Amino acid sequence: MNYQLLDLKAFGDERGKLISFQQGVNVPFEVRRAFYIFDTKTGVARGCHANRQSQFLLIPINGSCKVSVNDGNQQEDIVLNNPHRGLYLNKMVWKKMYDFSYNAILLVLADTLYDEKEYIRNYDEFLKEVKQ
Repeated sequence: MNYQLLDLKAFGDERGKLISFQQGVNVPFEVRRAFYIFDTKTGVARGCHANRQSQFLLIPINGSCKVSVNDGNQQEDIVLNNPHRGLYLNKMVWKKMYDFSYNAILLVLADTLYDEKEYIRNYDEFLKEVKQ
């Protein structure tokens, strides 16, 4: 499977905690884009695509969600509910984020700029490409 759960070390004291993201330390790629998903309505899924060239790191900043990951051979559902753990997704992984808790915020770091041409939004097309 082309994914890995990463432990993110928190630093802090009585004032609170902080997690920093550094290439080669806890992010396995150069970050070129960041975005976050929030205010997701009950029953709505996000993602539902694969990327030909992009790698991602998903971090649940607040609340929780589930992520279904599929590399074309096997599928697994992962619960993200701890800001100390991120989910690394390599290229060509079908991803679906769903079951967002109230006030969930999912931070996503990527190694590419947005390019619609590298997205595969049809699951059958994804399976064809990944089997080549």
